[in-house]
Amino acid sequence: MSIDFHSQENQSSYIGRTASLSWVNEVKKVVDFKGKAVGDIGCGGGIYTLAMAMLGAESVTAVDYSRQQLQAAKENCQQVEKIKFLLGNALDTKLDDATFDIVLERAVIHHITKLETCFNEIYRILNENGTAIIQDRTPEDCLQKSSKTHIRGYFFEKFPALINIETSRRYSSEQVIETMRSTGFAEIEEIKLWEQRKVYQNINELKKDLLERKGRSILHELNNQELFQLVNDIEKEFVHHSGDIIEQDRWTIWIARKK
Repeated sequence: MSIDFHSQENQSSYIGRTASLSWVNEVKKVVDFKGKAVGDIGCGGGIYTLAMAMLGAESVTAVDYSRQQLQAAKENCQQVEKIKFLLGNALDTKLDDATFDIVLERAVIHHITKLETCFNEIYRILNENGTAIIQDRTPEDCLQKSSKTHIRGYFFEKFPALINIETSRRYSSEQVIETMRSTGFAEIEEIKLWEQRKVYQNINELKKDLLERKGRSILHELNNQELFQLVNDIEKEFVHHSGDIIEQDRWTIWIARKK
């Protein structure tokens, strides 16, 4: 069963962590947020909304189609006044033309079937010479080998039936770049990033995170019995591990300019 983003049960699924320094450092190489009007479309729990505000954005508008996720984002970002929260859809945000200098869509496009419509909407709400940041996983990113840092890899090795579910909803980099180009974007740059997701002090912290399906929509495709089996199998992989568990995820980021 796919995740229901509108369910109160899943309201806190995408909060409880901060944007990692690995993400901040990589994005800062190509984008300067200082003094910029920023849109975070599909903001989820507001993790990256908050990060962009802290990086010096003049204003951040956080948009999500789920009232539950917006409420979580508001609570997560309550200490920052320059953030505005709006209910909206990535395909039709209802925002004015030429509103933002920067638009981020992180972990959004794999939920969308009309990619061209999505990118047209980003193009419309960007100012001239504005920057689009699209971050998601390609099929290649999803199927990176499991390791003590790449926990996600175990999901597909332990339950191969998840592979088709995961890869069928992901766009290749070629599809993303070609659609951005046909939309009118220029200077398209691709970045591969191993982003630190979270640091766990021990295996029990990791197990709790997994059992709660925290920020992992793919785990909603497993029933409770299957999830328990997966977590037990992962625990066996760490039987001789000591110290922190530093989890990383593989992502692709596309940076493009509106011309």
